[in-house]
Amino acid sequence: MRLEAAIEIGSTGIRLLVAEEIGNGKRNILDRSEKPVSLGRDVFTSGSISRTTLLQCLSILNLYKEQLSSWQIPVEETAVVATSAFREAENRDSVLDRITVKTGFRVKVIDGIEENRLMFLAVSECLKGEAGKIKGDIERDNSIILEVGGGSTEIMLLEDGKIVGAHSMRLGTVIIEQQIRNMGSMLDAKRYVTEYINNTKGSLDNELYLEKVSQFLALGNDMKLAALFAGKPISAFLWEIERDAFDSFVDEIQDYSAEEITARFKISYNEAESLHLNLLVFQLFLRLTSAKTILVPETSLREGIFISHQDIKNVRKEFHPQILASARNLLRKYHGDERHADYVRKMSLKFFDSLKDELGLEGAFENSGNDSRTLLEIAALLHDIGTFIRASDHNEHSKYIIEHSEIFGLNKDDIEIVAEISLYHRGGKSMKSDRHFLSLSRTMRLAILKLTAILKIADSLDRAHTQRIEEFKLSFTKDTMTIITDGTHNNVLEKIAIAEKSDLFESVFGYKVLLN
Repeated sequence: MRLEAAIEIGSTGIRLLVAEEIGNGKRNILDRSEKPVSLGRDVFTSGSISRTTLLQCLSILNLYKEQLSSWQIPVEETAVVATSAFREAENRDSVLDRITVKTGFRVKVIDGIEENRLMFLAVSECLKGEAGKIKGDIERDNSIILEVGGGSTEIMLLEDGKIVGAHSMRLGTVIIEQQIRNMGSMLDAKRYVTEYINNTKGSLDNELYLEKVSQFLALGNDMKLAALFAGKPISAFLWEIERDAFDSFVDEIQDYSAEEITARFKISYNEAESLHLNLLVFQLFLRLTSAKTILVPETSLREGIFISHQDIKNVRKEFHPQILASARNLLRKYHGDERHADYVRKMSLKFFDSLKDELGLEGAFENSGNDSRTLLEIAALLHDIGTFIRASDHNEHSKYIIEHSEIFGLNKDDIEIVAEISLYHRGGKSMKSDRHFLSLSRTMRLAILKLTAILKIADSLDRAHTQRIEEFKLSFTKDTMTIITDGTHNNVLEKIAIAEKSDLFESVFGYKVLLN
C-alpha cells in the first residue's frame, strides 16, 4: 500500500488530501481536511500577507503535519502547492521561508497555466469510463472547463476534445467581495461581474466560438452544492445539472441573505457571503454557450497533483496532444505558416531522435514540466511566429510573443526555454552578450544550445518554405554528419542555408554538416 499526500494553499483555505494508490492509476481517498484562511483578503487589498494570516497558516500546516504523521507520511514526501494569492503577494519569499523553517514543508508556487494543467488531469481522470452516462461526447465535443476560486477563475477551452485555450482570469471570490465593498451594493458588483465576463467573451471567441460549446464542466465547492440541490448523480464522483434547473437555483438564492444561506445549506458564513456571485459567474459563462447541462466532477487540484506524480512518462504521453494543440492554436492566432512550422517540427524531432545517444540532456531542465524533446518540438512549431510583427527580426518578436503567451501544459520555465530556442534559431543576437542567457545555469545554457543547433539545421532544410525534402537519412563519420536525401530535387538553396546555419551545430556537437 502506497500512501501519498497533497496540500493546496489557496486564497480562501488550506486543503489536505491523503490517498492510497491501489494500482492501475486508481486510488482511494483516506483523509481530507480544509481550514479557512484570509490569504486572498490580505493580498488583494494590501498586496501582502499579514503577520496574523502567516501565523494562522503556520498553525494549520503544523496541524496537518501531525495529521500526516499519523499516516506515517513524512513532510518531505508531501506535495505542497500555493496558487493565486501567493503568486501576487509582495512578501511571498519571506512567507515561504517562514513556512519552511517553522513547518518543514517546501511550498511550490504554481502559475495559472500549471493550475489549469493539474485541474485538467484531475477532470480527465474523473471522467474516464463515464462516456456512456453523459449527453454528448466529452472527448470530441467543444467544451469549457471552469473553476471559480478565491483569487482567480481558471478557464480551459477544448475544440473537438483538444485544448485550444487556457487562461487564469483575475476574477475570484475574494476579488469580487472587494468590488462589493468598493461599490457599496450587490447590484453594482453584479454589473461589474457581468461586464467583466462579457468583455472576456471577445478574446475567448478568438480561440473557440463560445456558442459552439456544448459541454460545460464546472468545478469547486459551490458547484458541488448546486449539484446536490439542483442536479442528479451520474456516478460516485460526477454530477449533472440541467441548465434550466441551475438557472432556477441561482435565481432563487439571489434573494437569500448570507444568514439564510448558512442556515439552509449548512455552510460557513464566509462561504455563504460569496455564494451568490460565485454561482452568478458560472451562470453568466453558461449563457455564452449552447450547453444544455452542466457536468460537475467531484475532484480537485490535489487529485491532479497525485496523477502528475504517479507515472510521469505515461502522463506526459497522454498529455502531449493537448500541449501540441495549444501551441498550434497560438500559431494560428498569429497567422503563422503552418506547413513550414509543421515540417520544421518533424525534421527537428528526426534529428533529435537520431542524435539521442549524443545529446546528454537528462536532468538539463530541472524545473521543467516536460522533456527536452517536447520543448524542442514546440519551439520548432513556433520559431517563426514573430513574423506576424515583422519579418526582418522575427526571432526577437517570436521570443516576445512566446514569453507573453500561455501554452497549455507548459510552465513558466518551459515557456522561457522555448522562447530562448526560438530567439537563437537565426543570426543576429549573440549569446555571449545576452545577460539573461548568461544568467542561466551552465547545464541549462548547454541544453538550450543543443536544441537550438538542431532547430537551425531542421529550419535550413526548408529554406524556400516548399517542404521539398520529404525524407532523409543521417550518415556519421568521425567528424561529419551527412544528410542524405533521395536526390530527386535540386538542393542548392538548402545547401546554402546549411552552410549559413550549421556553425552552432558544428561547435556544439563537433560534426561538420553536409547535405548531399
